[in-house]
Amino acid sequence: MPETMPEEPGRGSDPGLEQLNALTGEELRARLAQCLDVDRWVASLAALAPFRDRDELMRGADDHARAITPEEVATALARHPRIGEKAEGTGTEARWSRGEQSAFAADTDDASARVQRIFAHAQREYEDRFGHIYLVCASGRSSRELLADLVARLGNDTATELRVVADELRRIAGLRLAKLLGNP
Repeated sequence: MPETMPEEPGRGSDPGLEQLNALTGEELRARLAQCLDVDRWVASLAALAPFRDRDELMRGADDHARAITPEEVATALARHPRIGEKAEGTGTEARWSRGEQSAFAADTDDASARVQRIFAHAQREYEDRFGHIYLVCASGRSSRELLADLVARLGNDTATELRVVADELRRIAGLRLAKLLGNP
């Protein structure tokens, strides 16, 4: 009977990565699109499969997301609800979105309710100024933190804001990829 080699320290099995690597090309692209709905990003990342480890996947995802164009931003924004609005549906993406925004509405005191009303007004101003929804990686961030970010971003010019939104999409994609894989 052949002797089995012990696993290298820190290199145990990764069920989430194994499941991802076992998907067909079409299934993999569908899962990746739940993380970031940008065809070029999905295709580029899927072309790297199978992934040796999480680091390779996350590095590839981050590298390809850093090249998001303004046109790709517009496409990706179509799948994101406004901050403060609950994502509809029961799918993975809707569940993730609701979880990512949960801290925004977690505080129900009067001061927080006022902050949320001010936020809604500032969000409308943002949409009028830039022509698209305000997008931020909201995970774990309070309504006060998001309001401060939104107000600061209102001072951006259009080109700067598109770069900021692209970076926020990159962050969300990384967060969602980690959720897709589950805990190591």
